[in-house]
Amino acid sequence: MLENICSPLDLQNLSKEELIRLSAEIRKKILETVSENGGHLASNLGMTEATIALHKNFRSPEDKIIFDVSHQCYAHKLLTGRYESFSTLRKKDGISGFTNREESEHDIFTEGHSGSSVSAALGIAQANRLKGNDAYTIAVVGDGSLTNGMIYEALNNCAEKPLNLIIILNDNDMSISRNIGGLHDYLSKIRTSKRYYRLKKQTEKILKAVPLVGTPLLVGSKKLKDATKRFFVKNNIFEDLGLIYLGPVDGHNFEKMDIVLQEAKSKHTCCIVHMVTKKGIGYAFSEKEPDKYHGIGPFDLQKGANSTPTENYSSKAGEILCTKASADKRVCAITAAMCEGTGLSAFAKAYPERFFDVGIAEEHAVTFAGGLSANGLKPAVFLYSTFAQRVYDQISHDIAIQKLPLLLAIDRAGLVAGDGITHQGIFDYAIFSSIPGTEMDMPETYAELETAFSEGLQNDKISVVRYPKGKYEPYSTPSPMRCVQNLFTYSENIETAETVVITAGRLTKNAAEAIALTGKNIALVKLIRVFPIPTEELFPLLRNFKNIYLLEEGFEEGGFAQKIAALIRDKNVRIHAVSDFIPHGELSDLYALCGFTKEQLAKSFCEWE
Repeated sequence: MLENICSPLDLQNLSKEELIRLSAEIRKKILETVSENGGHLASNLGMTEATIALHKNFRSPEDKIIFDVSHQCYAHKLLTGRYESFSTLRKKDGISGFTNREESEHDIFTEGHSGSSVSAALGIAQANRLKGNDAYTIAVVGDGSLTNGMIYEALNNCAEKPLNLIIILNDNDMSISRNIGGLHDYLSKIRTSKRYYRLKKQTEKILKAVPLVGTPLLVGSKKLKDATKRFFVKNNIFEDLGLIYLGPVDGHNFEKMDIVLQEAKSKHTCCIVHMVTKKGIGYAFSEKEPDKYHGIGPFDLQKGANSTPTENYSSKAGEILCTKASADKRVCAITAAMCEGTGLSAFAKAYPERFFDVGIAEEHAVTFAGGLSANGLKPAVFLYSTFAQRVYDQISHDIAIQKLPLLLAIDRAGLVAGDGITHQGIFDYAIFSSIPGTEMDMPETYAELETAFSEGLQNDKISVVRYPKGKYEPYSTPSPMRCVQNLFTYSENIETAETVVITAGRLTKNAAEAIALTGKNIALVKLIRVFPIPTEELFPLLRNFKNIYLLEEGFEEGGFAQKIAALIRDKNVRIHAVSDFIPHGELSDLYALCGFTKEQLAKSFCEWE
């Protein structure tokens, strides 16, 4: 059946039994594809019936559906003409794992971060009103996103407006790591307040059955219903904000979803539909461990994902912090719903009183850490590079101006495979190197990572440590390397070569192997301290070079290559860095796109020299 669904219009006349069959086929397709390509599994399995119900009750793209974060949009893609291309999910030149405006007219917003959907949806709904367009705008928001402050800025502006705006709150008791905090507890209370809703439906059914006077009685019973509701359920936060609240409704039940969505459409004002779903439903392994199957690499469908932890930069960072915490009771760890992803699971178990998962609230995480620091503790904030973009103001205003020490661990720095344009970690260097009182290291080896953490926790400044996704891969250098004060390393042939390549992090491996391919006498310098540039130690070594090749796995504008080039006036300098947004694909694809493979670099070194 699924292969015959070319657009959402094909859902209109399907029976309940056919919809159930379709949902099973969608789950099967998602499981087969994600097990091959990797991707976000649990969230997409949980959204299957709800996505079908949305497309059945609304007419995309005239009615515009916006998915918050959008890692739960796989069923949406399958229902909007992308069945044939779905096997290319997250592959080079294939379809994205997130909604993407360039991919389909049904993808209204290119999404990858949490908390932005309601603001965007409100803007679209207001534009519809101004243009006299009565189409609906629907924002699908996971309950984890309710820990993000931007959501409340938007909700505060939604109240009591004559807009065809519907906000679907997908309550699955999860974000990425398990939901925490008062909002999670609050939603749990709403989910258990079923007596009122059951009584409401029974009362309506009885009154409608009364001949002649039934309908007037139903209309006149509003005050009674409100009083009854207040008896059983206090007004919730959404109603207190002036929004109409509908639910909770079972997001896996087509009949109930149809009823509540049609009711929401009839309101013609902003309303919240509280939908309860189960993350990972339909696949036993993901139902049992939905956090493990949130974002996952390829795996065996029959056996499930490998439970054996693999050593990588993230796990090593967490391990190092555990060691530091055992020796110093002031060391704390903070993350934003990324406990497992940032390697902090062991720390959370060993030092629960010093571990703080603040939910998807990066801005709060940093200022909260500033409070810990101001009171004598040693906080380490762990964020993905792409999400760390959100904390510029907090780092500048609440940490740097206060002259507070802080360790900021930037995971997924550099090019990131799979997740695509919204998740590349290529801007953090330019962002944080603009803040006075900041030092930034870019370790390549695990030993350098440990040194960077040790120095960062002893520092009286902001210490940013940025490292990539994946594991360190040893390699041979054309010439032995010497270290200068943990600031950089350089090859021993630096005094005889005419050309030098200066780089940092894991791209050093590609540079070293490229130099070997050329067969030429080219020196290599690997920066560890990338900001401020260690000019006093580095520049004397560069005096005799004719050619300086600056290679950076980050955005060129504002990068360390550009900073070095600006200080060198009398040399032949070339900058080779990222110059645009980067799409999805395997890391090898992304390296090839940027000219970073060892073969491409070898050719570039030779041609430029």
